[in-house]
Amino acid sequence: MGILAVQNSAVMGIQQGLNNLRRNASEIAGADQLNQAGKETDLAGSLVGLKQSEVQVQANAKVVSAVSETVGTLLDTEA
Repeated sequence: MGILAVQNSAVMGIQQGLNNLRRNASEIAGADQLNQAGKETDLAGSLVGLKQSEVQVQANAKVVSAVSETVGTLLDTEA
């Protein structure tokens, strides 16, 4: 797997994590209204998902940073 493929994979992971963050945050924000309407909500699951998504975004951001540093080092070496 090449450097660009790793970077693309990490960027896609960040995007997926952000989408999951938005979804979980929306579920948490609307939990009270759903409960008042008599619908069950999984607030604990949404909170866990929120934290998982946060960790996913952070991990993928570190991969992007590592790729950037690696490319910078390679360019410095070749220059």
